[in-house]
Amino acid sequence: MTRLMRSTLLGLALAQAVACGAPPPSEEPSLGEGAVAVAPGAPLSFAYTTLDGRAVSSARYRDRMTVIALAATYDTASQAQARFVNSVYQRHAPRINALLLVLEPADHLPLAEAFVQSLDLRYDAALADADTIAGKGLFPGLHHVPSIVLLDRDGREVWRQLGVVDAATLTEVLKKYQ
Repeated sequence: MTRLMRSTLLGLALAQAVACGAPPPSEEPSLGEGAVAVAPGAPLSFAYTTLDGRAVSSARYRDRMTVIALAATYDTASQAQARFVNSVYQRHAPRINALLLVLEPADHLPLAEAFVQSLDLRYDAALADADTIAGKGLFPGLHHVPSIVLLDRDGREVWRQLGVVDAATLTEVLKKYQ
């Protein structure tokens, strides 16, 4: 293959990626394998009742970066993720928000409560709605545990990662998007 052909194919591939909304490779975040920078869209609108009965919403979380951890009570990697988020939250509260969104049905409430209590989590936790559990709701296509989503101060999703994000990486990602 000639240099001209390779350059043309690379140019077409980059043009297609940009047209599909994917940032060019040079703009990809270098933090976290499997991390994806998300072009901010409209602010997300959500409202949940925490496991202890308080209301949390996109309006309440506005004006601060928000870390949302998607987890499941039966998943050991979710336990690690919840602890990493807890560590970051405790270091940065009240400058950030954090929410553990448990991707399990309402009848798993006792399991979710035990999960939060046993890990001594200090941030908000709620059960997800059926659409979010199915990957159709608040975060389309995202129904894997554990996963992390970062919302900017306006409540727009700016970054996500499938799999565990350790506390150091999460701190660096928060710095990058502040």
